[in-house]
Amino acid sequence: MAEEELVVQASKRRRYSSYNGEVSPAPDNLINRDFKAKLPNQKWLTDITEFQIPSGKIYLSPMIDCFDGLVVSWTIGTRPDADLVNTMLDEAIETLSEARFPLVHSDRGAHYRWPGWLSRIEDANLLRSMSAKGCTPDNAACEGFFGRMKNEFFYPQDWHTVTIEQFMEELDSYLRWYNEKRIKVSLGCLSPLEYRESLGLVA
Repeated sequence: MAEEELVVQASKRRRYSSYNGEVSPAPDNLINRDFKAKLPNQKWLTDITEFQIPSGKIYLSPMIDCFDGLVVSWTIGTRPDADLVNTMLDEAIETLSEARFPLVHSDRGAHYRWPGWLSRIEDANLLRSMSAKGCTPDNAACEGFFGRMKNEFFYPQDWHTVTIEQFMEELDSYLRWYNEKRIKVSLGCLSPLEYRESLGLVA
């Protein structure tokens, strides 16, 4: 090929991005890469990640608590739309007790700037924080969660015979296992829920 000066044209797989331009004013980056929290429900992180299997694409929208990495809520679907993130936010808000108003940090994706998301944030008296445009390190803790999840759950398996519905069920099971059983050295070799129980934070 070199002798004949031939070049292979290969298409690059594009990483999923929810950024659609500046659709509304962005709040300041209040979290400022400080992903530590002294108590649950002080700082939440969210983003959307994509899984591509032979049967199709699946999207995960989680809410991560900076206190211990607990996945507060999540939605799984085949479309990265407003309903995916709004339903996840509704479920996260339902877990809050009175007088808890977490800071919710995200990237600049359009999902987090549309009226449905903004009204939910306002009604629950939550604070918004956003990464700088195109700056992945500004939401590094959430990206780190995605990386660990894909290394443990997604990449080692062969998904060729798995349907979208089966994949969604397996992903949901993994997330429940992550909260309930997966130990973390930083939590004293306990899972997030076990850690909260050890501190008397779970009834």
